Amino acid sequence: MKEKLIISKNLSGYFVKFNDEELLLFAKQLKQIIAKKGELLIKEGEIATGIFWVSKGLLRQYYFKNGRDITEHFACDGQGAFCIESIFNKTPSKLIVEALEKSVVYLIPYYEIINLSKKHPKFGTLIRKLLEHSLILSQKKADSLRYETVRERYERFLVDYPCAAKRASVNHVASFLLMTPESLSRVRAGTL
Repeated sequence: MKEKLIISKNLSGYFVKFNDEELLLFAKQLKQIIAKKGELLIKEGEIATGIFWVSKGLLRQYYFKNGRDITEHFACDGQGAFCIESIFNKTPSKLIVEALEKSVVYLIPYYEIINLSKKHPKFGTLIRKLLEHSLILSQKKADSLRYETVRERYERFLVDYPCAAKRASVNHVASFLLMTPESLSRVRAGTL
């Protein structure tokens, strides 16, 4: 429970300040997951129930298109990942969440937190801020793909995802940037 309280305090500190009672309520909702490298936390077709918050480790969200897996998002220490459409609509997820290394992850159960928000409004604020943060990341990625050169996209990736840039494979980074591993190598070498 002590670790859950620490995670609760750290997570809430990013978005909203909880008092001691709220921290305890939040900590009780968290489910710790020790994920092995390569373990899938959400498989394609499963219904997502919450937000994965990475205490330590590296996750990626991806999907399949034309027989290739495409990385949609990375989440490293102190970041989250979730399948918004699956959670909201209670429909099977098209996204897969995978641990790229041994990871300590906390599942924040979405509907339990929404229920808590009825009595404690700060929980609603937390969820709203997590969603806003996710939407901003998605918009930045979409804008990057639309308007930036491959070099600019890579430089933005280094700024926005420094831990993934150091710890994810070249193939995963390349698929996130929607380029081939060979193109990524040329961008890194400054020849593209």
